[in-house]
Amino acid sequence: MARTMPQAHKFQANDVLHFMSVTDASARIAAGELSPVDLVEAYLARIEAVDGRIRSYITVTGEAALDAARRAEAEIAAGRRIGPLHGIPFAVKDNYYTRGVRTTGGSRLLLDWVPTETATAIERLQAEGAILLGKLNTWEYGTGNAGVYHDLPFEVARNPWKLDRFTGGSSTGSGASVAAGTAMAALGSDTGGSVRLPAAACGLQGLKPTYGRISRAGILPNCYTLDVPGPLCWTVSDCALLLQATAGVDPRDPATAAVPVPDYSAGIDAGVNGLRLGVLRRFHERDIPTDPAIAAAFDEAVAIFKGLGAEIVELDLPVAAGTFGDCTRIINSVESLSIHERDFHERHALMGQALREKMMGGLLVRGVDYLRAIRHRRELATIVDGVVSTCDAVLSAGACHVAPPFDDQAKIVAFTRESATPVYNVSGHPALSLCTGFDADGLPLNIAVVGRYFDEQTVLRVGFAYERATEWRSRRPSL
Repeated sequence: MARTMPQAHKFQANDVLHFMSVTDASARIAAGELSPVDLVEAYLARIEAVDGRIRSYITVTGEAALDAARRAEAEIAAGRRIGPLHGIPFAVKDNYYTRGVRTTGGSRLLLDWVPTETATAIERLQAEGAILLGKLNTWEYGTGNAGVYHDLPFEVARNPWKLDRFTGGSSTGSGASVAAGTAMAALGSDTGGSVRLPAAACGLQGLKPTYGRISRAGILPNCYTLDVPGPLCWTVSDCALLLQATAGVDPRDPATAAVPVPDYSAGIDAGVNGLRLGVLRRFHERDIPTDPAIAAAFDEAVAIFKGLGAEIVELDLPVAAGTFGDCTRIINSVESLSIHERDFHERHALMGQALREKMMGGLLVRGVDYLRAIRHRRELATIVDGVVSTCDAVLSAGACHVAPPFDDQAKIVAFTRESATPVYNVSGHPALSLCTGFDADGLPLNIAVVGRYFDEQTVLRVGFAYERATEWRSRRPSL
């Protein structure tokens, strides 16, 4: 069945290829106005030009990408275009397995490891004709203790808006690459906010789908019961296209849900007139010390949605944000230790401080505490669902601080821990980090759009309506 796509933005003469959205590039490829080879060459040139400063990549697969682009170009010229991602370049966090290409997980322990399999999500994108540019920077093993210690084998990724600022973690390169124009779209993974925090810090649209919507098969595990892969893109419609290609049940991952996958682009431009949008303020007004610019942008976003015709409903939740963060930390530390315990015992000296301290923390959690946290998670998820399910979508806090400077470790830790993102890992609901502008220093702001289970379609529709009503997607970092 043919997929529908929203109308692409008009391509301006002063636009450059490495700052095009997936949606725009796809439309131009379909019209015969853009060559996949030219597109991939533009991204490789951009990587060469700026990634020495951004450090978004660990491994660039340039020759393989050019070969794939030539094949895509020949197929499209022969009338065999597969779909909207045919010829579109993307990159992935370096915890996604790639057969024949090293997967380091950002760690000394995996510097030379070359998998014999490829992650399902990558396979599905490549089956749609998308072209892998390479593997992106990450916190070690895609996890940590919220600190950044500059002690890993690869230099840390830098925020393209201000190079002395943090990108958010753990999908550091995924956030930096799309903002800097070194990747058209990226995949990350999210256990407590690791897609949405980099998206917020780098001014992107980052989607954590419902738990079980995208396969984790072939992704270095961090926490089996919380891990969720997701896209980081420049536009909401780009997120829809990547979700379309990657969503669905997978026998390789028994946690994937046998739930129908809709056409995420169909109706994405229907607007919010008549939709019931809940507004959840307690996290950023009562629980978390939130930057004034983020709080002000939250109110402005609510006013925009109201002006677009949405019914605004004030909501409350009888649980503080910190309760969700505590729950995820207990579950995450124990499950992560259970996955990496042998490495910790035998090769802990090769680990960076953040991962090593997290493993040590897992050793200190009693079995009864882990089981209590698992039970508590079910209770918390039920409470959150009782609130979210009353509306078509909910507007909530996401990251509560702008990207902090690298020379302030306390602020880096606070950026990660003083956040509402773990709420929706605990509950499993889909959540979109949506850019809501920039503060006085030019740093990105954000809000979260949360949906009912497996209703990413409405989340994307709400995000698209806001994006279309504002001018934030016209701004790009100057490097």
